[in-house]
Amino acid sequence: MAEGASTSVSSDVTSILSGFEQVVEQFVSGFEARMTAFGGIGQETDALFSALAAGGTSATALILQILVVTLVAAGVFLFCRRRFARAGAGVWRRLFATLAAAFIAIVAGVVAQRLLPAEGLAVRTLRTWVVVTVLSLVAIFAVRALLTHSKPLKVGRLASLARDLSIAIGWSMFGLAFMATLRLWGAGPGLRDALGSVLITFTAFALFIWTVWRHRRTLAGTVAGSKPRSRWQGRLARIWPAMVVGFLLATLVSAEVALTLGVPLPGATVLLTIVIVFLTPHLDALIASSANRAMEAQRVSIIGVALRQTARFAVLIVMITMLGAIWASPLATGFGIKLRSLTSEALHIALIAIAASFLWSVLSTVMGRVQQGDKRAQTDMATPRSRLGTLVPLISGVGKATIIALAFLSILVSVGVNVWPLITGLSVFGLAIGFGSQTLVKDIVSGLFFLMDDAFRLGEYIETSGAKGTVEKISVRSVTLRNPRGPVATVPYGQISKIQNFSRDYAIEKLAFRLAFDTDIELVRKLFKKIGQELLENPELAPDVMETFKSQGIANVEDGTLVVRGKFVAKPGKQSMIRRFVLKAVHQAFRENGIRVVPKPLTGDPVAAA
Repeated sequence: MAEGASTSVSSDVTSILSGFEQVVEQFVSGFEARMTAFGGIGQETDALFSALAAGGTSATALILQILVVTLVAAGVFLFCRRRFARAGAGVWRRLFATLAAAFIAIVAGVVAQRLLPAEGLAVRTLRTWVVVTVLSLVAIFAVRALLTHSKPLKVGRLASLARDLSIAIGWSMFGLAFMATLRLWGAGPGLRDALGSVLITFTAFALFIWTVWRHRRTLAGTVAGSKPRSRWQGRLARIWPAMVVGFLLATLVSAEVALTLGVPLPGATVLLTIVIVFLTPHLDALIASSANRAMEAQRVSIIGVALRQTARFAVLIVMITMLGAIWASPLATGFGIKLRSLTSEALHIALIAIAASFLWSVLSTVMGRVQQGDKRAQTDMATPRSRLGTLVPLISGVGKATIIALAFLSILVSVGVNVWPLITGLSVFGLAIGFGSQTLVKDIVSGLFFLMDDAFRLGEYIETSGAKGTVEKISVRSVTLRNPRGPVATVPYGQISKIQNFSRDYAIEKLAFRLAFDTDIELVRKLFKKIGQELLENPELAPDVMETFKSQGIANVEDGTLVVRGKFVAKPGKQSMIRRFVLKAVHQAFRENGIRVVPKPLTGDPVAAA
């Protein structure tokens, strides 16, 4: 049996090596064929000129006609776009202006072509150059619009990046039009290969790589977008220029290898792929900035914010779909896969994913708005959260987990998987875990009832069994308390028998003073009343005072001394500063009026103490 397995592995290795040798031989033969074709460039050039002459034109005349129609199309496009898109116009107006200008420019170019003495292949050539010229301008303006959205970057750096990138795109589009012209006029493979690889492919890729590396910091800034930004977005921004350069080099090598093997990659497909990969993060940053501004603007509805956030995910889906349509369709056709069924399933999955993303965005927007309102309601960082603000993290977590689970099950159903056994298995598994983890269940159930009873909220100071501090975090099974001295305690709900909340409704502070027996109690009452009036006149402390400081009279008589009390009522958590103010004022009033404070006598056996 081992011998059979060894024989099978050996045959697999042999077949892999044989296939690799065939590819190498095909590459070598293809390279030799390209070198041979280069040797016949002179003859192919003469043949091209003969074809132009047979078509009733010459190279010089055709070039002049191309210059005329391209200048007309470009001039009409720039004029119409400037007329349609006024300064300060919105995004949709600029988009409409660009599309309208493109349509009018193509019509103007076709009209200019009709006025020229061109026939046959010359007409198709001129129309090709008109369309390519207009598409180049549309692409350049689209790139400029995407790059200039980033406010933290300097305008000069963005203008320099847009200029260099426009040159690279323009040269690439010129190359595509030039190669299309050579194919129309029947240019030989050697001439097309030489001009396409040396003058077009290598030059275009060199321009793109030089642009990316020269403006790598600017590109990183545009990908990162405006603050706040996520951690993964910052990391992607730092490595994005290197990723783009690597992708361009890999695409260049792949294109040349494919051409040598006799299966050249379409130039338009390669350029479109480069543009998609290059612009997707910038478009995502643009949409993210718009979504963040909408999130902060209360006038934008929740649905509007959610749609903008969902647009980020939708753009990613569209880009992946476009790349799949460009590259996967030929591969699927070669393997005999039915594109209709594959496209249908992919569309269903994409729709489910976008719907789940929209629900996720709606939930995130609602919870974000609640948290914003809760933070605005807080007078400072020490003010406790509202009840809804406390429950927001838990509701958000449960809701998002539910959306992911439903989306996953919906995708399985769409591809024909029976999910009921999976649901049943998970239910039985969860029930088994519940019986085996009674402590965990006790913690979760206890926490649920504590939250339903509104026993505590984020930011409140509470004391439980063995721990006390400010509530910093509330999870499904435990609460995290921050002690005033710094330590953090995580207390499971099941271990909490009693909660004492020091941050609810009000805080009563009572102060006791031991005075001499002959003290004028009426004078003390008046002094306390005066201090209470000064407290209400204090602009910093008055908003936190619910009942001002006042005397409660004689509370007790101990060892020939009077115990006089005073009290005030403050907002919870605010009594410390008021207490310090009152004690300082009482100390000063006693000194100014000659009121003597008697210390509390020591207790215990003096002999033992000695």
